[in-house]
Amino acid sequence: MRELFDAILSLESRPETEAFFRDLCTLSELEAMAHRWQVARLLEQGLPYLEIAEQTGASTTTVTRVAHWLRHGEGGYRTALDRSAS
Repeated sequence: MRELFDAILSLESRPETEAFFRDLCTLSELEAMAHRWQVARLLEQGLPYLEIAEQTGASTTTVTRVAHWLRHGEGGYRTALDRSAS
């Protein structure tokens, strides 16, 4: 995984990043990650789980899982949320 993370860190632009992830992941995988990110952003806004599920099309299980990792994970969601807000 370290080599993968190093490869991601080496990307210098949005087009490079998009191309890399499109080559690396299936469209379904990218959509799943995009859904989880959307869920994290809505959780940050304080929306109820059911409303988030309805807005995003994610299952309530996914919403609950993202909420758990947002509160008890490695801090990755928090860092990205904080940086994307500024």
